[in-house]
Amino acid sequence: MKKRHEQKLIILSIGLLLAFSIPISLLFNDEKEIFGYPMILIYIFAVWMVSIIISFAIVKKYDE
Repeated sequence: MKKRHEQKLIILSIGLLLAFSIPISLLFNDEKEIFGYPMILIYIFAVWMVSIIISFAIVKKYDE
């Protein structure tokens, strides 16, 4: 894998570190619910799913 592709994965990791930090996560700690699930749970799993899709796209597209 080339250096710039590794850099993209590092940037994704730093973004995830910020997205899962306590101050950002607590923004979604609300009493609102979507389909009976709390907002913080939806936020955590949505960020996790998007990160998996982005990392898969980077690895699959640039796997050399």
